[in-house]
Amino acid sequence: MSKTMTSAVVPNTPPIPPTQYELPCDDGIPMETERHKLQMELLTDPLYPWLAQREDGYFGGNMFLYFSAEQIKNQDFRGPDVFVVLGVPKAERLSWVVWEEGKAPDVIIELISDSTANTDKTTKKVVYQDQVRVPEYFWYDPFNPEDFAGFRLHNGVYQPLTEDEQGRLISERLGLALVRWQGVYKNVDTTWLRWATLEGIVLPTAEEIAVQAQEEAAQAQQEATQAQQEAAQAQQEATQAQQEATQAQQEATQAQQEATQAQQQLAQAQQRAEQLAARLRAMGVDPDQV
Repeated sequence: MSKTMTSAVVPNTPPIPPTQYELPCDDGIPMETERHKLQMELLTDPLYPWLAQREDGYFGGNMFLYFSAEQIKNQDFRGPDVFVVLGVPKAERLSWVVWEEGKAPDVIIELISDSTANTDKTTKKVVYQDQVRVPEYFWYDPFNPEDFAGFRLHNGVYQPLTEDEQGRLISERLGLALVRWQGVYKNVDTTWLRWATLEGIVLPTAEEIAVQAQEEAAQAQQEATQAQQEAAQAQQEATQAQQEATQAQQEATQAQQEATQAQQQLAQAQQRAEQLAARLRAMGVDPDQV
């Protein structure tokens, strides 16, 4: 009896996409200048307390963003200077991997320079619009505050944002505004890009929060000292008033005693006068004629 040999057909198993732990998280290339680095810090640092008030969310700075549709690690990745993602767990990441997280960033900010401006305004803009589909994209030049722009995705195409009457660009996704702020940060006095509430309150850095808390504590201590001094002065005035009231009472009592004594002396004098008049009348002398 013959035997027919059959070979099992093994289906092709798709490769397992790499995770953030298997993908490069650093290209070793520093930011363009120290000011670019400080500008990135000034945009990310205030997001810590802001994010702490939310139940979810994540932000990153100068961090790889992987968005390959084929989930391949060596293509389709960028390193946005600042990005924010809402609706995701608060957890540490080495990189942002779109296929692992299930969504792209909601907002991306690129800090442009002479060497990157063309790429940030053309190639990256197209990538963020067509491939990553980032809802809001902004760029800013730390050395040229006028080179500031923002775009919002509408029907798959970036539409430029118009500055409001205060010169701000609004992020509808975050409910925050991006404002140009003139001031000193890390000993550099220039025009910085900062987050602010829609009411116009600039989101503070951790250092600014600490300084503000220290100033408020010093002011509270000063007010407490002043209140203590005023209380001591009021107590002193109350004691003095009490002493004056006691002295006035004593003087009033003494005056009353003197008045009573004077009345008694007057009564005694009148009594003696009446007695003398009676004796004179008894002797036949009219006291009124004396």
